[in-house]
Amino acid sequence: MADWTDKGVQRRVISYSGFRLDGLADLLARANGASVLDIGCNRGHVCFDLFTHGARVLHGCDNSEDTIRHANELFADYRSAEAKFEVVDLAGGVKAVADAFPDRQYDMVLYLAVHHKLRRVMSADALRDLIAYLSRRCARFFVWRGDREQLPEIERALDRGFRRVHYSEICEIMLPEFKEPVIQPAAIWSRSSAVDRPPTK
Repeated sequence: MADWTDKGVQRRVISYSGFRLDGLADLLARANGASVLDIGCNRGHVCFDLFTHGARVLHGCDNSEDTIRHANELFADYRSAEAKFEVVDLAGGVKAVADAFPDRQYDMVLYLAVHHKLRRVMSADALRDLIAYLSRRCARFFVWRGDREQLPEIERALDRGFRRVHYSEICEIMLPEFKEPVIQPAAIWSRSSAVDRPPTK
């Protein structure tokens, strides 16, 4: 159910941007000089959190023109950041992402609370191919948040060479349809030897 402010602006995330990094704060310590691709970036606030900790390449996509305009406006005055936010319909799969962000690897690929939405509009094969493709574009850390039952599906789809280095169930959220808090787990996979590899340029 949509939630709106008293100014008529739709709230598009639960809580605030920091919620998406709940249980993932180790990323902030590794953001200095990093390049980031945020899949389902919403208004770009997670990228902004990473930017304030030193990330310098901030790219993201979402299917909402309003949120992408906001993300580009958010970074417009920060000339030290290479920021690029594009409207992308992820139901278009690998081609949709490749057309918007060609020929580049990223230190961090963020895939936060988006998998369940893509399941509604993509075949299982197309979704698996998309995750595999995103992981091939990832030089260091592939980052996921979702439901527990998604974890094996994500893990099977990742490109070879990744190992899970972090898992957290510290994040609990209240949803209107439930009486008890719901766990929102998060995980980070590292490409082999990524900890010792300098950020990509």
